[in-house]
Amino acid sequence: MTSTQPALRHPSLSPTAEWWKAAVVYQVYPRSFADSNGDGIGDIQGIIDHLDHLEDLGVDVVWLSPVYASPQDDNGYDISDYYAVDPTFGTLEDLDELIAALHARGMKLVMDLVVNHTSDEHKWFTESRSSRQSPKRDWYIWRDPRDGAEPNNWGSFFSGSAWELDETTGQYFLHLFSKKQPDLNWDNPEVRAAVYQMMNWWLDRGIDGFRMDVISFISKHPELPDGAITDGQSWGEGIQFYGSGPKVHEYLQEMHREVFSHRDADLITVGEMVDATPELARLYTDQDRRELDMVFHFEHVGLDHGPGGKFTRKPVDLVAIKHSFARWQNALADVGWNSLYWNNHDQPRVVSRFGNDTTYWHESATALATVLHLMRGTPYIYQGEELGMTNMSFQSIEDFRDLESLNYYNEANQEGDSSRAADLLAGIAVGGRDNARTPVQWDGTPNAGFTTGTPWIPVNPNHEWLNAAAQRTDPGSIFAWYRTLVRLRHEEPVIVDGRFELLHAKDPQIFAYTRTNDTTALLVVANCSSEPFTFSSSIGTKWADAEVLLRNQPDGSLAQELRPWEVVVLKKRLA
Repeated sequence: MTSTQPALRHPSLSPTAEWWKAAVVYQVYPRSFADSNGDGIGDIQGIIDHLDHLEDLGVDVVWLSPVYASPQDDNGYDISDYYAVDPTFGTLEDLDELIAALHARGMKLVMDLVVNHTSDEHKWFTESRSSRQSPKRDWYIWRDPRDGAEPNNWGSFFSGSAWELDETTGQYFLHLFSKKQPDLNWDNPEVRAAVYQMMNWWLDRGIDGFRMDVISFISKHPELPDGAITDGQSWGEGIQFYGSGPKVHEYLQEMHREVFSHRDADLITVGEMVDATPELARLYTDQDRRELDMVFHFEHVGLDHGPGGKFTRKPVDLVAIKHSFARWQNALADVGWNSLYWNNHDQPRVVSRFGNDTTYWHESATALATVLHLMRGTPYIYQGEELGMTNMSFQSIEDFRDLESLNYYNEANQEGDSSRAADLLAGIAVGGRDNARTPVQWDGTPNAGFTTGTPWIPVNPNHEWLNAAAQRTDPGSIFAWYRTLVRLRHEEPVIVDGRFELLHAKDPQIFAYTRTNDTTALLVVANCSSEPFTFSSSIGTKWADAEVLLRNQPDGSLAQELRPWEVVVLKKRLA
């Protein structure tokens, strides 16, 4: 089945190879979006039921986290059949209906592509592990023991070793994530051909592109050397040997030839890259190299990680965050393209993380949204972000569902120390992925309108007042603010193509920059703190004749003071 390509919903989104520069993407994590059948788990029909919400918001692309067949060890990122929809989420016919419904509204659908690894229940792996002589043995990364133990010292992202011994064949297989997620061997051309065949099958079915999970990990150093061990860690850091490995560019260029080059459709590709630097991103996203349209990097979302990683936090340093964004803006100014995000299914909620989710909830949510969306790049909105959803108030380890968090807690607290457990719980509560995975808050009824059953993970108690029903018709709501930001990207070319210049680079309280092209200049100024900000320069007077395009607090004078979490956007015509 091939779905008709959508007629683009906004005049500025002309059908060119780079239409995605003026687009806004909305991520749906289906398990937590909307449940249509009362089993407590979100599903595809639940997404279809809420497409009016996305259409009202004005987004152009929906990125759908995995709905493929899966044992759900890592909530669908462990795929057992790339050609099937997991019954948890519905049927292939449901997905066809979703594609058609989005296209009818002028929106596109991007699927998650998870091909660094499969589930250990995928038929490829069951055949691979059946014997050392299996024709698919080399489809995965197998190694003999070294001195009776793991082949190297690499650690898994989900705690413990990155190797698992298969007792039947006496060899270890590599799994950078869960032991139920064995890594594919991309050096085998049969693996690559099978992946490209699958990708073409989905594109022929009507989807509009892929978000590629940890795609920079697909090429490993052939010798798999030991990684350095950081103080206090049990396992080595091997990312230098599998992050952007020796053949990753070759494989992505081959993917482009085999999957994308012969298609006329307006597709979009984005690669998740934990190891990406601006210099690498220029290579990956240079359109002349035929690899990807954009990448997700992790630099800015790692700046509040403490010495023990994401579950140990340090105070937010606004100067470091500004410099990170500016570094990427400048590095990709002439070659390549940025993706812009605060939130996704792996990150805590931004209003709780970098904002103020109590006294200045509305102000900080809108300020943070504004400084992100008006930069150069394609913005991504994660479900509920447009409502200002906050982190969850987790009280005990039993409240968590995320494999990464639970493994970390269990490994770090093997002694069962109650004081240690309290510290670990506090770290997971602010840094864990479950903060992003609580159900979308549709209304103030029990279970937030997410399900008529028992939700798979508890609903945030603040849904009684923080919900879509309360915001959809309120012109002063966070939802309305996001809708305005989406509209501005479609209407103002300077947001797409304007030059970026960071102002007040060393100020720890204010985030300010300009966007400028030949005809228009924008000034974005946000007080990213809970204290008033008084200007010591004439930034306001230089823009005295400018139009106020956006302001999240009424009245006020940019020339003198900004209130806590106040953001102002000014616009001047240059020609």
